[in-house]
Amino acid sequence: MAKRDYYEVLGVERAASDQEIKSAFRKLAHQFHPDKNPGDRQAEERFKEINEANEVLSDPQKRAQYDRFGHAGAQMPAGYGEPFGASMADIFGDFFGDMFGGRRGGRTSRRRGHDLRYNLEVSFEEAAFGTNATIRIPRHKTCEACGGSGARRGTSARRCSTCGGAGEVRFSQGFFSVARTCPACEGKGTVIPDPCPECRSAGRVVYQAAETIPVPAGVDDGARYRLAGRGDEGEDGGPPGDLYIHVSVKEHPLFTREESDVICELPISFTLAALGGKVEVPTLDGKVQMSIPAGTQSGKNFRLRNKGITRLGGVGRGDQIVQVTVEVPRHLTKKQRELVEQLAQSMGEAQHPRSRSFFDKVKELFGAEPGAEASDVESTG
Repeated sequence: MAKRDYYEVLGVERAASDQEIKSAFRKLAHQFHPDKNPGDRQAEERFKEINEANEVLSDPQKRAQYDRFGHAGAQMPAGYGEPFGASMADIFGDFFGDMFGGRRGGRTSRRRGHDLRYNLEVSFEEAAFGTNATIRIPRHKTCEACGGSGARRGTSARRCSTCGGAGEVRFSQGFFSVARTCPACEGKGTVIPDPCPECRSAGRVVYQAAETIPVPAGVDDGARYRLAGRGDEGEDGGPPGDLYIHVSVKEHPLFTREESDVICELPISFTLAALGGKVEVPTLDGKVQMSIPAGTQSGKNFRLRNKGITRLGGVGRGDQIVQVTVEVPRHLTKKQRELVEQLAQSMGEAQHPRSRSFFDKVKELFGAEPGAEASDVESTG
């Protein structure tokens, strides 16, 4: 079966912004989450489809490849079309430089360090209020034993005898003089007869050091941000790369998130809904007492001001939305059933205005004749 278009899956336009994609994903994931649809195979498959679409469209590089190549593009490796991360300018620059001798003197130019990526998982509360995360990530740095030269202390590199220090060897091919990277020194122009025992002539070593990464209050799942100069150190004194932090937020057992608001589903008893009263509600700040008015209907929302997530930039907080669900008792004792039946007899239609309005409309459409009994009824709850 052919896959559906990812934009269609999330119900957004192809020109949708990152925020629109994020909001659409949250809404659908909340609706079709397996915890909300236990035993529903269709909802489970829909949830998987939604996650797959979001994984591609929330990543700028994957989305660009999907927009260009469709579902095949989503399966391509990152940076497709630029082998080994090199740009077309780099590729043609190397080609013409080699052909016309543009690399005389060896390849000892200072190279910028590699960018690094770290996947950081934080709790729901840490994302709401911010935190300082301690991480360890492997990095390259200049070898202290040889100072980055790659040669054992007290020795030094020597000019390559194969290329004479040019970093390339030349030979004639027809009317052209063709230059190729020297195989002996790999284009550096020098060789190291006595390598450093610490870095084995690389000039750099891998190390891990604990460091603190600030996680701003209000950060959302899927957020990415750059820490300039926190990547690998450059080669031959080149500038360091950057560190990219990709944030994922753990699911909370009680709360979900909608922008800066926290959503909490609160089950209450039939008697509390009918009579009203006080109930304890969990929030990010702890438990609070909330009043339930008499006659509260299932699906009623209550708003707790400033009990949500800190807005990015620290300007105020969102609210907490408490979604009330009235639970009807499943198993009644004989005595309880008798009491409920007495209650039902004592309550007239005036106590159920919505129900009365509904059945009045049914009579208008179908008349007052009793309907046929349904023979195939299945519970979906």
